[in-house]
Amino acid sequence: MSIGAAIEARYGSRARISDSFGDVVADVEPGDWLDALAFARSEGFEFFDWLTGVDEPPDEFAVVAHVVDIGAVAHLLVRTRVPRADPRLPSATGVFRGADWHERETFEMFGVIFDGHPGLRSLLLPEGFEGNPLRKDFVLAARVAKAWPGAKEPGESDHGSPSRRKMLPPGVPADWARPPGAPAVPEGEDGDG
Repeated sequence: MSIGAAIEARYGSRARISDSFGDVVADVEPGDWLDALAFARSEGFEFFDWLTGVDEPPDEFAVVAHVVDIGAVAHLLVRTRVPRADPRLPSATGVFRGADWHERETFEMFGVIFDGHPGLRSLLLPEGFEGNPLRKDFVLAARVAKAWPGAKEPGESDHGSPSRRKMLPPGVPADWARPPGAPAVPEGEDGDG
């Protein structure tokens, strides 16, 4: 029996099975989150690869865990959704110890609280940082305070476009079609000589 069929048999209408680029995706209710991960582990998906959050405005966050059956070379995404107003899930560290840092990162970047986590504290951001930077409503204050240094097109920053040396096409006399007040083209750059 495939892992998708096994999850459907176990959870019935509380689980939805789909496919994402050849990998099985199991959408489960938040109350079934830990049990679904433990069930997947008991079915051979013993390698915990990663866990993350996805901001899905306006009302919720998705939390996704990727586990692998190494022997069968099979991948499974276990996914659930938590409300933005109270984003909480039980910690998966009791099922997969490797979920520790992934849950800390998801807590820090999205604000999802993992109840029962052994040390849910800052992992990547400096002490005293306020907010959750991977939420879509997080304002990037650095971009508001100063021009973005990666601007590539005129108008993307306050700096304007870089000035280019004006050259006439080859064969056009230097004094021909020059706007009033424009400087003459230096000798050798008019294409005549």
